[in-house]
Amino acid sequence: MKYRLMGRTGLYVSEISLGAMTFGGSGPIWDMVGGLGVADSERIVGTALDAGVNLIDTADGYGDGESEEQLGTILRGRREDVILTTKAHARTGPGPNDVGQTRLHLMRNLEQSLRRLQTDYIDVYMMHNFDHLTPFEETLRTLDDAVHQGKIRYIAAANLSAWQVSKALGVSGRLNLNGFAALQSYYSLVGRDAERDIIPMVLDEGVGLFVWAPLAAGFLTGKFNRDASDSSGRRGSEGFPDFPPVDHSRGYDILDVVRTIAQRYDVSIAQVSLAWVLAKPGVTSVTVGARKPHQLTDNLGAIDLTLTEQDLAELDEISKPVPSYPNWVQSGFYRDVRYPQQ
Repeated sequence: MKYRLMGRTGLYVSEISLGAMTFGGSGPIWDMVGGLGVADSERIVGTALDAGVNLIDTADGYGDGESEEQLGTILRGRREDVILTTKAHARTGPGPNDVGQTRLHLMRNLEQSLRRLQTDYIDVYMMHNFDHLTPFEETLRTLDDAVHQGKIRYIAAANLSAWQVSKALGVSGRLNLNGFAALQSYYSLVGRDAERDIIPMVLDEGVGLFVWAPLAAGFLTGKFNRDASDSSGRRGSEGFPDFPPVDHSRGYDILDVVRTIAQRYDVSIAQVSLAWVLAKPGVTSVTVGARKPHQLTDNLGAIDLTLTEQDLAELDEISKPVPSYPNWVQSGFYRDVRYPQQ
């Protein structure tokens, strides 16, 4: 395993991290996602730890809390070997305050996560989304208090835009509070929106970047092509939403190139897809989930695959997004203009 620094913290995390969204839960949605029992989850965690993975990612809402419960049981006696992340924001009850990032909800949910995880502290505590109602001042003061209480080591965010993270960092700096040390964002060969503003922001601010769904929920594993799909995967399951959204026609063109490069090195399509993300600037760790140990083992093989400049150029060209404004102006149109002195 290889390790990278999480932003400016000095904390080393594994290039590939384990996502525990497949652990626990019942009902139509969680059965499609994974719904694994504790014995199956323990085998996957063991495979990850044996390979040198030191970062495990979960959330209070995964499996309706069962993901955290399973990890608490599985990691008993091995807690110090793991950098554990969990998240808060999602609805955890029927009440009007059982959601969001208010002081009330965060304090309550942090204690519940600690109990389920059977630990005294969370290494990286993430805000799972943007709260349109709660001011950053309230959320960040609450998180800063938890850091000083020893219940959180680092705070982070997930699914925020670049301007939202930058604003939060500004609030933290103004109030002398602990700020977001990392951001978790979606990024893949079929979803490169993060390159527009998020990646430039994390590079400029020194924020770590954890990537979720680097395989686009199975689309980039080779299970899907123009003629057929594997219904055993969640993306192929009837009733499962197209999440993250993929332009299938364009995605199949991208898969054609990925498949060619995979054959070039005799590796899996998933390994090429993951190696591409790992080669991009700003990326700290890519989070992969699995239902079976062999799926995780294949994904872990991506760390041994180094794509050449030609490989990366081919993948970049077929998957490049249409530039949005003002990116297309700033990247070229006026870049070399010299204005005369007035």
